[in-house]
Amino acid sequence: MTQAPARPGAVRRQHDREIIMLAVPAFGALVAEPLFVMADSAIVGHLGTAQLAGLGVASALLMTAVSVFVFLAYATTAAVARRVGAGDLPSAIRQGMDGIWLALLLGAVVLAAVLPTAPALVNLFGASDTAAPYATTYLRISTLGIPAMLVVLAATGVLRGLQNTKTPLYVAIAGFVANAVLNVALVYGADLGIAGSAWGTVIAQWGMAAVYLTVVLRGARRHGASLRPDAAGIRASAQAGVPLLVRTLSLRAILMIATAVAARLGDSDIAAHQIILSLWSLLAFALDAIAIAGQAIIGRYLGAGDAQGAREACRRMVEWGIAVGVVLGGLVILARPVFLPLFTSDATVKDAALPALVLVALSQPICGIVFVLDGVLMGAGDGPYLAWAMLLTLAVFTPAALLVPAFDGGLTALWATMTLMMTVRMLTLWMRTRSGRWIVTGAAR
Repeated sequence: MTQAPARPGAVRRQHDREIIMLAVPAFGALVAEPLFVMADSAIVGHLGTAQLAGLGVASALLMTAVSVFVFLAYATTAAVARRVGAGDLPSAIRQGMDGIWLALLLGAVVLAAVLPTAPALVNLFGASDTAAPYATTYLRISTLGIPAMLVVLAATGVLRGLQNTKTPLYVAIAGFVANAVLNVALVYGADLGIAGSAWGTVIAQWGMAAVYLTVVLRGARRHGASLRPDAAGIRASAQAGVPLLVRTLSLRAILMIATAVAARLGDSDIAAHQIILSLWSLLAFALDAIAIAGQAIIGRYLGAGDAQGAREACRRMVEWGIAVGVVLGGLVILARPVFLPLFTSDATVKDAALPALVLVALSQPICGIVFVLDGVLMGAGDGPYLAWAMLLTLAVFTPAALLVPAFDGGLTALWATMTLMMTVRMLTLWMRTRSGRWIVTGAAR
């Protein structure tokens, strides 16, 4: 007797449960990450302005270095989820180990490059004479934690691929608490100043990496997966990560160009731009959590050979992205009078920010679609298309943004180009998902 097909309502509820189960813990872990920098800033800020300025420069360098390698999480999630869908857990964990070995190799390279060049990098970022020594001290010590952070990225990808986003949340919370306690103890208790803050962060980062490695190693022993480095597997992980690296660098270039253009508009506009960008980044965490769920779910469906299930999950996640975008946009509109005074009392800055915030609010449903489809295509292992699509977006955004000062446009005009950028991304991603070319089933793409 043939089994009756599941009702559409039941299928939607199943997708909803999976999305919530994966996205909510992922959101918590994403929000916990920037709290590291906030805790350091709050503690170091009491040491003096020069120390805080030095921390700001060093943190910007460190966050750039780590964010460039976020593909370690994305590519590993997709590869592991496919093998989970195919029912091959030993191979899934083996694929994850390849990503972790790649993270260690890249971490060693970054460490060797940054340690001797720390003073030059600090000067390149324009640190003042008083802040530069503190920035150099913090950067050199904190660089020792970069291999750990890259391992955390790769191991997070392993667990996400295994449909586990709760463990990364718990580790992120524990890491934040440990970082805050160590910072206070070393900065003030041991009187190490900004160096104490750096050492506290490094210890917390290696602690997080140790926990992740313990979890992955237990899984490897349970399923009989090899732990030895495999040159072919590491090379395959690197090849899968290259297109995602291009995508990430293109996105970073867009954000840097936007900030550079805002700086040309005047002090009030750049101040307002930084406030809006901080809010935009916070909203992105909520949408990125759905994208992370998309990576894990889509990879699993494709690995199981269920193309129809992947299409249905994609459709439901797009609906989630739009709905969350509408809610976030409404919250931005309602919170504008309360949000801006938290950052500035300057009426000129507020006047510059208010109309731009309206654009940010209106664009949130577009952002929701973009983040979700980005996650879907990452889960499908469609990295080369994502790279080309982002390069096209960069090519459209750059001249539009550079024309803003030329035509005497203000901050609202600049954020109109940011909305244009997200619209171009939405169209390129929508066309790809409509084509169905991203649907490649099997344990490997």
